[in-house]
Amino acid sequence: MENNFDTICATLTPQALSAVGIIRISGDKAIKVAKSIFSKEIKPKCINYGYILDENNNKLDEVILLPFLAPHSYTGEDVVEIQTHGNPAIINSILELILSKGVRVAQKGEFTKRAFLNHRIDLSQAEAVLDVINAKSTKSAQNALNNLGGYLKEKINLIKNDLIEIYSKVIASIDFPEDVAEVDNKSIVSICNDKILQIDEILNNAKSHDFIRDGISACLIGQPNVGKSSLFNSLLNYTRAIVTNIAGTTRDTIKEAINLNGYIINFIDTAGIRDKNSADEVEKIGIDNSIEAIKQSDIVLFLYEKNISEIDTKLIELAKNKQVIFVKTKADILEKKDNVEAIEISSKSGFGIDKLKNKISSLIKNLVIDDTNYTTNKRQQTCLLRAKEALENVIKTSLEQDLADLYAMDLKSSILALDEITGEVLTDSILDNVFSNFCIGK
Repeated sequence: MENNFDTICATLTPQALSAVGIIRISGDKAIKVAKSIFSKEIKPKCINYGYILDENNNKLDEVILLPFLAPHSYTGEDVVEIQTHGNPAIINSILELILSKGVRVAQKGEFTKRAFLNHRIDLSQAEAVLDVINAKSTKSAQNALNNLGGYLKEKINLIKNDLIEIYSKVIASIDFPEDVAEVDNKSIVSICNDKILQIDEILNNAKSHDFIRDGISACLIGQPNVGKSSLFNSLLNYTRAIVTNIAGTTRDTIKEAINLNGYIINFIDTAGIRDKNSADEVEKIGIDNSIEAIKQSDIVLFLYEKNISEIDTKLIELAKNKQVIFVKTKADILEKKDNVEAIEISSKSGFGIDKLKNKISSLIKNLVIDDTNYTTNKRQQTCLLRAKEALENVIKTSLEQDLADLYAMDLKSSILALDEITGEVLTDSILDNVFSNFCIGK
């Protein structure tokens, strides 16, 4: 089905002083509007140099104009991109001129939404556009680019195509029992088991995908005044947390990220944890926040000064299901006396910081599957789980020798769940949810 949209425009670059600003126009009036404001004839498939002229033929700016004719454009419509000087006043004056021609401002993600609705990309590729924009590391950007190129779409279609084939045979045997033989239950079970394995292969990497896309959470915990904020600042390589000799200086969690060997680490500085009975109300809230941060973290850096005390043991218990690194602080002033294998550091001198970072890197290898070439998001993972559940119902029904009509419905449910990933089955709520996260101009 062909979609007919009005003509829209927006800036593709931030509204800030810069060398270049880019304005995009998309829709059936894009070329006509561009011709009405450009100083020269616009040649298709060419880089056009000239001036943007206002209604009185005054020059607004010297620009490069790039026309893209439908369907060979980002949105699948006629598109014009205007490269101006990156002065917000100039950009806004050109935008106002374009809007006066019956063009409206694009909504969030509307260019990419049109690319999807005009079948230039599928929904997984549209989501990959956002992942490329928001990528926090090289690995995350590479995987998002693979998805944009259709990597995830291909994996989903490989699963779906086999299911469509067996579903078609089952339906044919139900509708035309005299002409089409009933599909053997063993074949159905075998195919469904194989597809479940393929779905599991994607889902087993889901946590790793989340780490690559969103980063790994590393929480610094310990008693008050043990040196958490000092280490936090050292890891970031700048002063972010307030450091004093007063116990309980940090009252709330502070979160900052660094790029460590291509992966994003979200470090969380927490309030010192001690007996709540000796803490004031504000500190008690800080302690609760620290405990919650431990629960949400992937790696825990446990800081202490001399030996592991009874209070420390209780803190370690909070992180028993996490990857824990023991860190002995203030190595420059404290005598070496220990009862656990720990990394000794001095935030003041920098001693041991690189060793600690190397230890964190080694733990990342346990958390992240490094050879994965794509990522999935929560929406896609939910669809995969629904598809898997439906296939498990097919197997159960087949083994129980129930009517083909029953497992045919579950086969269809599995296919529809996979269709949601690529956008072949779609609701307004799904569409709105996906594109509401985009910025204007994309």
